[in-house]
Amino acid sequence: MSFAQPQFLLLLLLLPALAWLKGKVGFQPAFLYSSVQLVRGIMGITRSRAGAVLLKLRWLALILFILALARPQRGEGEAKLTASGIDIVVALDLSGSMSSEDFELKGRRVNRLAIAKDVLEQFISRRPNDRIGLVAFARDAYIAAPLTLDHDFLQQNLERLEIATPDKDGTAIGSALGAALNRVREIKSKSKIVILMTDGQNNAGKVPPLTAAEAAETLGVKVYTIGVGTRGMAPMPYTDPFGRKRYAQQPVDIDEETLQKISARTGGKYYRADKTETLRSIYDQTDRLEKTEVQVKKYQHYRELFPWVALPGLVVLLLEIILNQTVWRRLP
Repeated sequence: MSFAQPQFLLLLLLLPALAWLKGKVGFQPAFLYSSVQLVRGIMGITRSRAGAVLLKLRWLALILFILALARPQRGEGEAKLTASGIDIVVALDLSGSMSSEDFELKGRRVNRLAIAKDVLEQFISRRPNDRIGLVAFARDAYIAAPLTLDHDFLQQNLERLEIATPDKDGTAIGSALGAALNRVREIKSKSKIVILMTDGQNNAGKVPPLTAAEAAETLGVKVYTIGVGTRGMAPMPYTDPFGRKRYAQQPVDIDEETLQKISARTGGKYYRADKTETLRSIYDQTDRLEKTEVQVKKYQHYRELFPWVALPGLVVLLLEIILNQTVWRRLP
């Protein structure tokens, strides 16, 4: 067992001084009588120990509270944490066209965002040693999750992502790449990677995609781009006036040329994901390509014991107050 804030234990050194001062300060309790004969009948009664017991309870409660302030902890074993030195930022398109249902998952039709999230979740689970961040973009780009080794937190943020509303629709590829670069440019790691997944063309944002690619090349960031969507036409769901789900066919318009140029300039690769199996294989290939030596670190997991000390202290204090006001109540 150890203490997270051991400096509070110094307060224990003050308790003997406080106990000494308590005995020195104030007057001795006494009753004044005109004659000793008036109390001769009670002179044989022994002194009650109630006051001493109550005082000990008060000191015990104080000791327990001080120990609680020091935050006692118990180590629950040592674990190994491997950090590979690879930082990965995934930029995921949330534009309205990502709602096109041209993929299948577990035998049913799903939209592009659903399959992208499912494949990305598996990719994250296979790389527990990498720091991974998440950028979401439509008309604007924003950080959905910072670079982190806490992949549970990352998965939760990924699960919350939804298709952009019509007033925020658009595809800001350049801004998304710029936001991803801002997360890794100050980080000194062995390898920095951006995986950009989109199903359209850059039509929003103030940063041209190829300008962002130049910045990535300068920073030594490798960009893998993925064009998501079947070739030709894709079914876009909508709701008719009677509340029924319908589909309208719309053309798949991926700017493959720009995505290829981005990857080629930064040393990455461009992939076209027109089927579920293809998208999974793309992440599998990326997973195999980006490997490096691991660096082992150790950490200790601690369990907080604060409640197990504070609660007994509170019980002792309440017991002292109850006894002081009932069974062992003193004369005023």
